[in-house]
Amino acid sequence: MSQLKLKISDLEVKYGSFTALKQINMDVSHGELVVLLGANGAGKSTIFRAISGLNKSSNGEIRFLDQKVNGISPDKLVKLGIVQCAEGRKLFPEMSVYENLQMGAYVHRKNKTEIKKSTEHVYELFPILADKKDDAAGSLSGGQQQMLAIGRSLMAKPKLLLLDEPSLGLAPLIVKQMFEIIQQINQEGTTILLAEQNASAALKIADRGYVIENGRIVVKGTSNELFNNEEIRKAYIGA
Repeated sequence: MSQLKLKISDLEVKYGSFTALKQINMDVSHGELVVLLGANGAGKSTIFRAISGLNKSSNGEIRFLDQKVNGISPDKLVKLGIVQCAEGRKLFPEMSVYENLQMGAYVHRKNKTEIKKSTEHVYELFPILADKKDDAAGSLSGGQQQMLAIGRSLMAKPKLLLLDEPSLGLAPLIVKQMFEIIQQINQEGTTILLAEQNASAALKIADRGYVIENGRIVVKGTSNELFNNEEIRKAYIGA
């Protein structure tokens, strides 16, 4: 078994008296691309917010690189290497593409050489961002904004990249490009946990997956196992 980057054991998260996550057990190994499938409201974003330190857990444990990280503040988690690309992009619309990218590198702000290298790498992955580096982020198309959101996350040099619904609201051709780039980022060495409703596209690039329903993990398996599971196909792939 390769080194575990992330291990979640019996995680529970509550919103007041409502239990949003119940006994979540998941792990992501070094170099893997793992997908978390589920309908809207199933609990995918809550898991991500718990890993990122934005939601406090009421029970269970989250370990990252064999260190317990429950209760560690979000900014310290970014320094440790857990970086989330939030659903809905959350860009700074008035700021330029270049300025948005530099905001992503905030935790490395003292290392100008590394920031320059990271910026060039993002421009190689997404050439359109280089072309539009002086344009306001709010003026970009939906697909370009998603590219910028992923690029900004990469500027923080993640050891674990959490991608929350990157295909949401994008045209099919852009979705295909997006998943190809996500696969490339993973192949270059970044461990990725991907939350997606687009099961078909996600399972094509993932190593393994988990399916969450009503705050519980109901199925887990390799991409092939999930893709060939009739119930999963009916519920999430429509075939």
